[in-house]
Amino acid sequence: MTASEVHRAIEAIYRIESAKLYAGLARMVRDIGLAEELAQDALVTALEKWPETGIPDNPGAWLMTTAKHRALDRLRRAKLVDRKHAQLEHEVQQATTPELDLDDVGDDLLRLVFTACHPVLSPEARVALTLRLLGGLTTDEIARAFLVPEPTIAQRIVRAKRMLAERHVPYEVPRGPELDARLASVLEVIYLVFNEGYSATAGDDWMRPDLCEDALRLGRILAGLMPETPEVHGLVALMEIQASRSHARVGASGAPILLLDQNRARWDHLLIRRGLEALDRAVQLGGARGPYALQAAIAACHARARTAEETDWVRIAVLYAELAQVAPSPVVELNRAVAVAMAFGPEAGLELVDALIAEGALEGYHLLPSVRGDFLVKLGRLDEARVEFERAAAMTRNTRERDLLLERATGCKDA
Repeated sequence: MTASEVHRAIEAIYRIESAKLYAGLARMVRDIGLAEELAQDALVTALEKWPETGIPDNPGAWLMTTAKHRALDRLRRAKLVDRKHAQLEHEVQQATTPELDLDDVGDDLLRLVFTACHPVLSPEARVALTLRLLGGLTTDEIARAFLVPEPTIAQRIVRAKRMLAERHVPYEVPRGPELDARLASVLEVIYLVFNEGYSATAGDDWMRPDLCEDALRLGRILAGLMPETPEVHGLVALMEIQASRSHARVGASGAPILLLDQNRARWDHLLIRRGLEALDRAVQLGGARGPYALQAAIAACHARARTAEETDWVRIAVLYAELAQVAPSPVVELNRAVAVAMAFGPEAGLELVDALIAEGALEGYHLLPSVRGDFLVKLGRLDEARVEFERAAAMTRNTRERDLLLERATGCKDA
């Protein structure tokens, strides 16, 4: 292999191994920022040595051993307590063996997940830190994915690590009553990443598939680490089923294709099967009424329908009513209005949407006038529908979505 080929191989290996490195080192030094520095020091050493010595048989163990030796050097220079010193020396000896304890790796990754998604951080900081530490994305990749300047993402990550250190956030998996609240934060972060990939809030692309894949990978890892937790499987089920439609959601020109107009032959049936299996697992574990499991059950109704006409909209409306009880929100009510309109007619859906408007809910949310416009079209009230589509187009920051909404507004004029 040439030196450049070795460097590319090292970068690929590091991306695969980095989360385990950060997790193991953070457990040892109790500082995520320092753990990342130590791991990157090991990467630099690998870039210097491997072109000459060749890539070791167990590159992950080599990187971990090198990083732990760096940690020992730092601790010695800092003259930390002998007990910690001895503990690190013992861990370095363990790391020199080619076999890694998979249980330890899993525990370390769980600690890293719960720390990166700690509620003391803002949602934006949690997303950036999680993608950096667990997703293996560079700062530049995260910035490009979210259409944010790279310095902004870099600042979020630095501030997040500083906040965790200043607040003395324990590097641990929460126990007892705290676990549910903290797990909700973890699941929220993963689903935020997925949603940004599935329906981009801004920019020229309707979807960003790489973000969907990152979120799915994180969800699958978490399901493997917490196999008895139903809502984790509910989230994975939801993402798998939604991701199955990705190829059918965009036309050849990049224009969005709405759910009822999609060619279902282009749906990924492997992902659908995985999603349904994950949903079954969530139900078997007693989590059928979890918020993500309920949303997955709704997605499953679409996945099981061979054609749009076969969709069980009554069942979907019932599931949305259950979701509104478990996790009430104006967005859930808006989605319920769509299901009710499909099941019982546009007048019934319009009544629910107008109630949301009267409450002042979802002000500035472009999908509210978009949905209302759709109901008005079905009722033959085209002039009113055109106004709603134009209002929705003015609200969205996504170019593809804006074009679609303006096209629908023009259609109301021409009809």
